[in-house]
Amino acid sequence: MAEMDPTPELEPDQARRQLEAVLMMARGSLSSRKLGQLAGLEDGTQARTMIRELNEQYDQNGQAFHIKRVAGGYQMLTRPQFASWIERLQTAHPRPKLSRSAMETLTIVAYRQPIIKVEIEAVRGVSCGEMLRQLLEAGLIRIAGRSEKLGRPYLYGTTREFLESFGLAGLKDLPRAEQLAGEGLPEWDCPEENSEQNLADNEPSV
Repeated sequence: MAEMDPTPELEPDQARRQLEAVLMMARGSLSSRKLGQLAGLEDGTQARTMIRELNEQYDQNGQAFHIKRVAGGYQMLTRPQFASWIERLQTAHPRPKLSRSAMETLTIVAYRQPIIKVEIEAVRGVSCGEMLRQLLEAGLIRIAGRSEKLGRPYLYGTTREFLESFGLAGLKDLPRAEQLAGEGLPEWDCPEENSEQNLADNEPSV
Protein backbone atom coordinates (compact mmCIF):
# COMPACT_ATOMS: atom_id res chain seq x y z
CA MET A 1 0.00 0.00 0.00
CA ALA A 2 1.45 3.35 -1.05
CA GLU A 3 2.29 5.80 1.69
CA MET A 4 0.20 8.97 1.88
CA ASP A 5 1.96 12.19 1.09
CA PRO A 6 2.59 14.27 4.20
CA THR A 7 0.52 17.41 4.62
CA PRO A 8 2.51 20.24 3.04
CA GLU A 9 3.85 22.81 5.48
CA LEU A 10 1.96 26.09 5.34
CA GLU A 11 3.66 29.35 4.57
CA PRO A 12 3.60 31.54 7.72
CA ASP A 13 1.43 34.25 6.11
CA GLN A 14 -1.06 31.69 4.81
CA ALA A 15 -1.20 29.96 8.19
CA ARG A 16 -1.90 33.26 9.94
CA ARG A 17 -4.65 34.08 7.44
CA GLN A 18 -6.29 30.71 8.01
CA LEU A 19 -6.13 31.14 11.77
CA GLU A 20 -7.54 34.65 11.45
CA ALA A 21 -10.42 33.38 9.30
CA VAL A 22 -11.30 30.70 11.88
CA LEU A 23 -11.28 33.26 14.69
CA MET A 24 -13.48 35.64 12.71
CA MET A 25 -16.11 32.98 12.09
CA ALA A 26 -16.08 31.30 15.51
CA ARG A 27 -19.27 31.77 17.57
CA GLY A 28 -17.38 31.67 20.86
CA SER A 29 -13.95 31.11 22.33
CA LEU A 30 -11.89 28.14 21.11
CA SER A 31 -8.91 26.44 22.72
CA SER A 32 -5.51 26.84 21.06
CA ARG A 33 -5.55 23.10 20.26
CA LYS A 34 -8.93 23.39 18.50
CA LEU A 35 -7.81 26.50 16.64
CA GLY A 36 -4.72 24.66 15.45
CA GLN A 37 -6.83 21.79 14.15
CA LEU A 38 -9.35 24.02 12.37
CA ALA A 39 -6.69 26.24 10.80
CA GLY A 40 -4.50 23.33 9.70
CA LEU A 41 -1.60 24.26 11.97
CA GLU A 42 0.93 21.94 13.59
CA ASP A 43 -0.45 22.23 17.12
CA GLY A 44 -1.80 24.55 19.79
CA THR A 45 1.65 26.00 20.43
CA GLN A 46 1.85 27.27 16.86
CA ALA A 47 -1.66 28.70 17.20
CA ARG A 48 -0.67 30.62 20.36
CA THR A 49 2.47 31.96 18.68
CA MET A 50 0.47 33.19 15.70
CA ILE A 51 -2.18 34.74 17.93
CA ARG A 52 0.57 36.77 19.57
CA GLU A 53 1.89 37.81 16.15
CA LEU A 54 -1.58 38.76 14.92
CA ASN A 55 -2.22 40.88 18.02
CA GLU A 56 1.09 42.67 17.48
CA GLN A 57 0.01 43.46 13.90
CA TYR A 58 -3.40 44.68 15.08
CA ASP A 59 -1.76 46.95 17.66
CA GLN A 60 0.69 48.38 15.16
CA ASN A 61 -2.04 49.03 12.58
CA GLY A 62 -4.53 50.42 15.11
CA GLN A 63 -7.17 47.80 14.29
CA ALA A 64 -10.54 48.03 16.00
CA PHE A 65 -10.31 44.39 17.08
CA HIS A 66 -7.89 42.02 18.79
CA ILE A 67 -7.71 38.41 19.95
CA LYS A 68 -8.45 37.97 23.63
CA ARG A 69 -8.23 35.01 25.99
CA VAL A 70 -11.79 34.27 27.08
CA ALA A 71 -13.33 31.32 28.95
CA GLY A 72 -10.16 29.24 28.69
CA GLY A 73 -9.83 29.81 24.93
CA TYR A 74 -9.35 32.59 22.40
CA GLN A 75 -11.87 34.85 20.70
CA MET A 76 -11.65 37.77 18.28
CA LEU A 77 -13.34 40.79 19.87
CA THR A 78 -13.71 44.48 19.16
CA ARG A 79 -11.79 46.75 21.50
CA PRO A 80 -13.63 48.19 24.53
CA GLN A 81 -13.55 51.78 23.23
CA PHE A 82 -15.90 50.78 20.40
CA ALA A 83 -18.54 49.20 22.68
CA SER A 84 -21.02 52.07 22.34
CA TRP A 85 -20.97 51.75 18.56
CA ILE A 86 -21.30 47.96 18.54
CA GLU A 87 -24.33 48.15 20.86
CA ARG A 88 -26.24 49.96 18.11
CA LEU A 89 -26.23 46.83 16.01
CA GLN A 90 -29.11 44.36 16.17
CA THR A 91 -27.32 41.06 16.72
CA ALA A 92 -28.65 37.56 16.20
CA HIS A 93 -27.86 36.76 19.84
CA PRO A 94 -28.79 39.80 21.95
CA ARG A 95 -27.79 39.95 25.57
CA PRO A 96 -30.42 38.56 27.90
CA LYS A 97 -32.54 41.13 29.73
CA LEU A 98 -31.63 40.83 33.39
CA SER A 99 -33.14 42.75 36.27
CA ARG A 100 -30.99 44.22 39.02
CA SER A 101 -32.17 41.42 41.32
CA ALA A 102 -31.02 38.83 38.81
CA MET A 103 -27.65 40.56 38.51
CA GLU A 104 -27.25 40.54 42.30
CA THR A 105 -28.06 36.83 42.35
CA LEU A 106 -25.62 36.15 39.50
CA THR A 107 -22.87 38.04 41.35
CA ILE A 108 -23.38 35.92 44.49
CA VAL A 109 -23.27 32.69 42.47
CA ALA A 110 -20.14 33.82 40.60
CA TYR A 111 -18.16 34.64 43.74
CA ARG A 112 -19.39 31.86 46.07
CA GLN A 113 -19.95 28.90 43.75
CA PRO A 114 -20.82 26.13 44.16
CA ILE A 115 -23.65 27.47 46.31
CA ILE A 116 -27.16 26.35 47.24
CA LYS A 117 -30.33 28.43 47.01
CA VAL A 118 -30.76 28.95 50.76
CA GLU A 119 -27.23 30.35 51.03
CA ILE A 120 -27.91 32.81 48.20
CA GLU A 121 -31.11 33.90 49.93
CA ALA A 122 -29.22 34.35 53.21
CA VAL A 123 -26.94 36.86 51.47
CA ARG A 124 -29.71 38.70 49.58
CA GLY A 125 -32.29 38.51 52.35
CA VAL A 126 -35.10 37.66 49.93
CA SER A 127 -36.34 34.66 47.97
CA CYS A 128 -34.39 34.09 44.76
CA GLY A 129 -36.12 31.14 43.07
CA GLU A 130 -37.39 33.27 40.18
CA MET A 131 -33.96 34.88 39.73
CA LEU A 132 -32.28 31.48 39.56
CA ARG A 133 -34.74 30.26 36.94
CA GLN A 134 -34.11 33.40 34.90
CA LEU A 135 -30.36 32.91 35.02
CA LEU A 136 -30.69 29.23 34.10
CA GLU A 137 -32.80 30.17 31.09
CA ALA A 138 -30.24 32.78 30.05
CA GLY A 139 -27.50 30.13 30.20
CA LEU A 140 -25.43 32.15 32.66
CA ILE A 141 -25.63 29.64 35.52
CA ARG A 142 -25.98 25.86 35.66
CA ILE A 143 -26.83 23.17 38.17
CA ALA A 144 -23.38 22.02 39.27
CA GLY A 145 -24.49 19.02 41.32
CA ARG A 146 -26.18 18.41 44.65
CA SER A 147 -25.10 19.39 48.14
CA GLU A 148 -24.59 16.79 50.86
CA LYS A 149 -26.79 18.89 53.16
CA LEU A 150 -30.27 17.79 54.25
CA GLY A 151 -32.54 17.32 51.24
CA ARG A 152 -29.56 17.37 48.87
CA PRO A 153 -30.41 20.75 47.32
CA TYR A 154 -29.02 21.84 43.98
CA LEU A 155 -25.62 23.50 43.81
CA TYR A 156 -25.32 26.41 41.38
CA GLY A 157 -22.32 27.61 39.42
CA THR A 158 -21.62 29.82 36.43
CA THR A 159 -21.24 28.62 32.85
CA ARG A 160 -18.79 29.09 30.00
CA GLU A 161 -21.35 31.45 28.46
CA PHE A 162 -21.10 33.59 31.60
CA LEU A 163 -17.33 33.92 31.08
CA GLU A 164 -17.78 34.75 27.40
CA SER A 165 -20.52 37.30 28.13
CA PHE A 166 -18.31 39.19 30.59
CA GLY A 167 -15.07 38.71 28.63
CA LEU A 168 -13.35 36.69 31.37
CA ALA A 169 -10.60 34.17 30.73
CA GLY A 170 -11.64 32.35 33.92
CA LEU A 171 -13.13 32.87 37.36
CA LYS A 172 -9.76 34.05 38.65
CA ASP A 173 -10.31 37.18 36.53
CA LEU A 174 -13.40 38.25 38.46
CA PRO A 175 -12.83 41.68 40.04
CA ARG A 176 -11.67 41.51 43.64
CA ALA A 177 -13.97 42.81 46.37
CA GLU A 178 -11.95 46.01 46.79
CA GLN A 179 -12.27 46.71 43.05
CA LEU A 180 -16.05 46.42 43.26
CA ALA A 181 -16.37 48.71 46.28
CA GLY A 182 -18.30 51.79 45.25
CA GLU A 183 -18.58 50.66 41.62
CA GLY A 184 -21.92 48.83 41.86
CA LEU A 185 -22.94 45.95 39.60
CA PRO A 186 -21.36 45.19 36.21
CA GLU A 187 -23.01 46.97 33.27
CA TRP A 188 -25.85 44.95 31.71
CA ASP A 189 -29.38 45.44 30.44
CA CYS A 190 -31.39 45.80 33.68
CA PRO A 191 -35.08 46.50 33.03
CA GLU A 192 -37.47 47.33 35.82
CA GLU A 193 -38.45 44.49 38.16
CA ASN A 194 -42.03 44.27 36.84
CA SER A 195 -40.81 43.58 33.29
CA GLU A 196 -39.13 40.24 34.02
CA GLN A 197 -40.13 37.40 31.71
CA ASN A 198 -42.12 34.40 32.91
CA LEU A 199 -40.13 31.23 32.44
CA ALA A 200 -41.02 27.92 30.86
CA ASP A 201 -42.69 25.29 33.04
CA ASN A 202 -40.05 22.71 32.18
CA GLU A 203 -37.15 24.53 33.83
CA PRO A 204 -35.35 22.54 36.54
CA SER A 205 -36.81 22.96 40.00
CA VAL A 206 -34.94 25.48 42.11
